[in-house]
Amino acid sequence: MLKKIRVAISILMFALITFYFIDFAHLLDYGMIGWIAKSQLIPAIFAGNLAAVGIIIIATLLFGRIYCSSICPLGVFQDLAAWVSKRAAKKKKYTYSKGKNVMRYAVLAIVIAIVIIDLNEFMPFVGLVEPYSAYGRIAATIFRPVYMAGNNLLETIFAHFDNYTFYKVDIFVSSIAALATAIATFLLTGFLAWKYGRTYCNTVCPAGSILGFMNKFSLFKIRIDGNTCNSCGLCSANCKASCIDTSGDTASIDYSRCVACFNCLDACKREAVKFTPAKQKYMPDKVDNTPAISADKRVFLLTSAAAATAIPIAFAQHKTGADKKYYRTTPIAPPGARGIAGLANHCTSCHLCVAKCPSDVLKPAFMEYGIGGVMQPTMYFEKGYCNYNCTICSDVCPNGALKPLTLEQKHLTQVGHVVFNRDICVVHTEGYNCGACAEHCPTQAVTMVPYRDGITIPHVNTDICIGCGGCEYICPVRPHTAIYVQGNQVHRQAKPFEETEKHDTEIDDFGF
Repeated sequence: MLKKIRVAISILMFALITFYFIDFAHLLDYGMIGWIAKSQLIPAIFAGNLAAVGIIIIATLLFGRIYCSSICPLGVFQDLAAWVSKRAAKKKKYTYSKGKNVMRYAVLAIVIAIVIIDLNEFMPFVGLVEPYSAYGRIAATIFRPVYMAGNNLLETIFAHFDNYTFYKVDIFVSSIAALATAIATFLLTGFLAWKYGRTYCNTVCPAGSILGFMNKFSLFKIRIDGNTCNSCGLCSANCKASCIDTSGDTASIDYSRCVACFNCLDACKREAVKFTPAKQKYMPDKVDNTPAISADKRVFLLTSAAAATAIPIAFAQHKTGADKKYYRTTPIAPPGARGIAGLANHCTSCHLCVAKCPSDVLKPAFMEYGIGGVMQPTMYFEKGYCNYNCTICSDVCPNGALKPLTLEQKHLTQVGHVVFNRDICVVHTEGYNCGACAEHCPTQAVTMVPYRDGITIPHVNTDICIGCGGCEYICPVRPHTAIYVQGNQVHRQAKPFEETEKHDTEIDDFGF
């Protein structure tokens, strides 16, 4: 029964969070379902979400690693891969293996050093090993385009019957680097799960290492009755965490690696395996079957943490565009980040904001922020511009990298400022009126002023510009736009603008 409950909860949580990422039509209300993303352990720690962290800790101390078992999407993804593997090879059995404690705690030590010492240059490492962010990139970069392709196929089919339930959407790859990283993560975690079960959770994952340590002290545990157990090995053969050792007279469990999957309960034919709150007559707990961490291992962990503070920055910040005069040299951090440094301190590159942006303005960075900002969101305006009345990216962010903004705050948040290059503007080069940039400016930071021969040319006021990119998106000049947004290292407060009075003009004849 416990296993069935766990499987049902796991499938529900996995389906909800996956659809949350791939839902391009915004069918799910992020206010209603966003709590799932914000209840993930590492993002909750980054965001200072004490309620979520407290609930996870209490749940672990009571019932073990149920977060890893049912809440973490990467954990459930591994279970799915292992399930398919078992169906492909029905006689497949898992075998006990000693915990890779040196590796798991070294990874955890490096992550802690990066966070505590503010080694922002190495934040991509945290994003790579953090399970929620790793799965988020898989869902946003691999699953979402596949889902959209399926939608387009249905649109083609239904259109033949004059049924327009579905509509065609534009499918594009926002970042080659993000796609490559997502594919590598998908293949690595999938392969490990296919062959060995929950190896990633108990070897690399920092959340798994933290909760595994707490699991040793949990109230409810998988316990084995030494008087009933005959060491048949069925529990070990079905343990996807490879943490049950049946080589002795009675089986023993490495609780730091147990993910509370309850496979062993169903496998045992003698009902010797129980999930109980007290030891009762059961065998003494064997916390770990490997020797305690020796002095040289402690030195290794300390050295790993120290090395993380000493590695120099290997790459300089990437500059986009052949001619810096015509393109931004400072990238644009999304609204709510409060600046590039604010983003670097908290962002684990889960790409939820990228997936949920209705204007397709956000894309994963490559080297725009430098090596420390690889895969973190940055703003580009090839596909659209930042909606003046949209705060979705800051609303959905689970780790505090983008602070929630009200509409009033968003309207006065200057993520960048407008720059105008008159020498390539069509008004100057071709001698005819355009004005597209001014028409698309929501704050009147771009207005048209008299130029020559009765035509007008853009004039910019950076004080009231918020950097939405409407002017850059609509500008017809290519390959470099005549007007663009230069990012602000630190977000500023724009000055409020006043609506100019509009006058109706009488036209005696058609205007063309």
